[in-house]
Amino acid sequence: MKNTIIKKPESKRVSLCLGVIPWVATLLVAAISPIDAAPIGSAGNLSERLAPAEKVISGRVLAEDTKEGLPGATVSLKGVPGVGTMTDVQGNFKLTIPGNKGTLIFSFVGYRSKEISIGDKSAVEVTLETDVYSLSEVVVTGYGSQKRENLTGSVATISSKKLMDVTTPNVANMIQGKIPGVEVTSNTGQPGGLPTIRIRGRASIVSSTDPIWVVDGVIWHGVPNLNPGDIESMTVLKDAAAGALYGSRGANGVLVVTTKGGKFGKKNQYWFKAETGISQFNNGNFKLMDFQQLYDYWGGFYAADGKNKANLPEYYKPALLQTNTDWLKLGTQNGKIQQYTLAFQGGGEKSTIYASGNYYKEEGSVKGYNYERFSTRVNMDYELSPRVIFKPKVAATYTQTEDRQHSLYNMYLNLPWDKPYDANGIPRNAQIASPWYGRDQSNYLYDLQWNYGTSKTFNVIANMDLQWNITDKLVFRSTNNTTYYNSDGFSYTDPRSNAGLDANGQLSESMAKRTTRFTNQMLNYTNTFGKHFIDALAAYEYNDYTYNDLTATGKGISPGSTVLNTVATPVSTKGITNDYSFQSVLFNANYSYNDRFNAQISFRRDGSSRFGKNNRYGNFYSVSAGWNIHKEAFFRSRIIDYLRVKAAHGGVGNTPVALYPQYGVYAIDQQYNGSPAAIISTLGNDNLTWEKSFDTNLGVQIGLWKHVNFGVEIYNKNTSGLLHYVPFPTVSGYTGRYENIGAVRNQGIEMALGVDIIKHKDFTWHADLTFSRNLNKIIELYQNQRQINGQKVIEVGENIDTWYLRKWMGVDPANGKPLWERVDPSTGARTTTSTYSQATLQETGVSTPDFYGGLQSEVAYKGLSLSVNFGYSKGAMAYNATRQLFDSDGAYPTYNQMVLADGWSRWTPENPNNATHPQAIYGGNSQSNRPSSRYLEDASYIRLRNITLAYRLPKNLCNYLRMSGVGLNVSVDNLATWTKYSGVDPEAAIYGVNGDLTSVYPVSRRVMFGLNVTF
Repeated sequence: MKNTIIKKPESKRVSLCLGVIPWVATLLVAAISPIDAAPIGSAGNLSERLAPAEKVISGRVLAEDTKEGLPGATVSLKGVPGVGTMTDVQGNFKLTIPGNKGTLIFSFVGYRSKEISIGDKSAVEVTLETDVYSLSEVVVTGYGSQKRENLTGSVATISSKKLMDVTTPNVANMIQGKIPGVEVTSNTGQPGGLPTIRIRGRASIVSSTDPIWVVDGVIWHGVPNLNPGDIESMTVLKDAAAGALYGSRGANGVLVVTTKGGKFGKKNQYWFKAETGISQFNNGNFKLMDFQQLYDYWGGFYAADGKNKANLPEYYKPALLQTNTDWLKLGTQNGKIQQYTLAFQGGGEKSTIYASGNYYKEEGSVKGYNYERFSTRVNMDYELSPRVIFKPKVAATYTQTEDRQHSLYNMYLNLPWDKPYDANGIPRNAQIASPWYGRDQSNYLYDLQWNYGTSKTFNVIANMDLQWNITDKLVFRSTNNTTYYNSDGFSYTDPRSNAGLDANGQLSESMAKRTTRFTNQMLNYTNTFGKHFIDALAAYEYNDYTYNDLTATGKGISPGSTVLNTVATPVSTKGITNDYSFQSVLFNANYSYNDRFNAQISFRRDGSSRFGKNNRYGNFYSVSAGWNIHKEAFFRSRIIDYLRVKAAHGGVGNTPVALYPQYGVYAIDQQYNGSPAAIISTLGNDNLTWEKSFDTNLGVQIGLWKHVNFGVEIYNKNTSGLLHYVPFPTVSGYTGRYENIGAVRNQGIEMALGVDIIKHKDFTWHADLTFSRNLNKIIELYQNQRQINGQKVIEVGENIDTWYLRKWMGVDPANGKPLWERVDPSTGARTTTSTYSQATLQETGVSTPDFYGGLQSEVAYKGLSLSVNFGYSKGAMAYNATRQLFDSDGAYPTYNQMVLADGWSRWTPENPNNATHPQAIYGGNSQSNRPSSRYLEDASYIRLRNITLAYRLPKNLCNYLRMSGVGLNVSVDNLATWTKYSGVDPEAAIYGVNGDLTSVYPVSRRVMFGLNVTF
């Protein structure tokens, strides 16, 4: 490949001139100098003055791990800016250097740089060692990029290889347990479901605590619907210094996604990836009673006096044991999963392209729910002129679901004594079938014969970006994006179904449209002068959003009719429209001295349509610094490879979830005497302002023995001006208004450890461990007033996720009755009571973990590799609400009951001591199943998220097959979970619907087989 000496359009001519000038100068000097200017044999003799002023060095750069050529590796002459080249697809290079001496620097992302003295060499072969934590790696930080060694904020990156170890259509699920300080919790196992992401704790009470997503420089509305295979890398900005450029959008952290692109001059390459497998229902530790266990449980019922056996219904006879329906088995399956990807990457002298197509289909492990997605992407770069590059990007996603999902509620609660089908295999109608013993008289299979719902979503994203290299130091970048979202929903309720009886069948259709626009116009200045380096940018940014939807419902239909025009009676029509906008100016400057000292300063001024005229604009900033101690002259160590310290402080903001909280609002969806009516709703607040978070971060990073990388960061994040909706008394006429009334603090520590346990020519073993701990505390509330929010309390001095329940004290050994704690309000004396209403509501634990993290390990021998990915969480308390139904001590006898977990026991006259459960009394035991800390459980867990065995065919066999590479793999997701939590899924319970099994879809176990072909 040709090297470039000076990066200008006329570089070839300049290179030629620079090559000729030394020769001409030498001849002129020789011509005008006296013959005796220097004695023969001295350094000034004519032969040496006429020595060649240029030298051509050629060679090849190899990767240590694959022993193959590294395409795109950088080869540069040390100390001479502008003299360098890149290797071709085989790893070969050719470089012309001035003079015949010097040192070549070889570098490539993910590998350790190497320096080679040229001497008399004209050809070299260099092998680069892998480097999991490469300081020279360039990290995309949203509005720009920096070398890892120059980062001063809290930034973490994940490569596409590490992201792709799990099979999911959602990119958010792929980062679980891989980044310290980022808690990713799977709330559902339903195909296409989204997880909850928390970066460094929860910093708001009612505003959003979700991080923002930035894809190829564009801020997204919500979580991007991307093909995970299109992702090149992901960067997480965790503190104010890293995220301050996003101002009011960055309070909860920033997830920056860079998609793949082509490379100039790179050989065209195709990828094909096929995956298929199954999704299995994962019931965790939860077990329901079968027909015999439930029969025996009933046999232990006592009457209300607790002394005599209960008078049970007449049907309680051994004949019940003739039916043993496993409703859970009936409603679950091994759902099929398929995924196929075809991608192309290439580039010429003036253009590059990356194009891909992906198809994903998954059947839920709960029968009846199917998820299907088609996605495509084209990313291009085209050189309009030597200084102008046009960068269009287009991506489209089409998603459809079919919902005939079996009812989790009924699968858990229906009795094993009830038969789902009649003698002809037709679902029984529990409303009229006899006998039917279950409490709700419901056989969901009967309605599922007809009722269903569908959804279809189309999402298209278009970027028209431009880069103008005004000079070698000044660049103008224009990012312009439009995203269009269209969703259709349909629901059919048949008149023959129980759900459709009252309305004689019902149809409902919905349509939603969303358009977001984003533009950023940026000037970027970069310069190196001596040992100083500066990288500065200034930009203007605008982003807006419009949304509207329409829902229509009608009743009275003929069986099978799916057109709204056929309904007998329109029921309702509803429509919503809303919008918002942001505009911003921003500035950032990075400074580096000799790659030793680094500093950064950022400023952003945001304007938002969500605030009143008095506080529509807010200012956000950050300052940070770093020191590469290992580059100091005084630092000499055979043990320490690198040592970095950094510090940062800054402020970012947050906006309310409500789009118009500053305005006085009237509800005009009412009627009076047949005419539209307006009713006062929300009182406006022109002084409403931003939630502001001020964050201080300190970090240390160290590398040891070229095998160990360790980083630790501590942070203190204070959020003030919490946005909250304050309710007003009814007599005021208003429901309330938004105010800034509180403050919360998050403090924590994060650690990441990477170790090359074995690093041999053919055998490697690498492991990564992450650990995070966050302490949350409410510092201020309006008038320090406690706020009760369901079963949680918001109170000064407490965690924002504190449970507020009656404290369970166990079982009275004397009579088997429940015990709760009672606190005397005047003396504080603590006693116990068996009367639920006398028990005291109090703080009983928090739903945030004490610490969490992950462990990843990969062992490789030649072409064979085995990787595992663990996630863990300790200390979170989850409320297992459905134990109020499944573990009710007789209060709900006609619901199925759970098998008591190991170590649990029930009080009986024969077992009065050390019982964990009250006496089972038909109809209930003194309200023992009412909400209390009895059902608050430790949701700590260790989960084997993924294990993958992969094999890469030898290079010579691939060449014989005329392919660049062939890989095979088998993987299992969510193989095992170790926990004491008695429910189906401790992870889903933490941020799920109060741990309600009837609503939570447990995370499934997936077994996948894959084929990867490159050609």
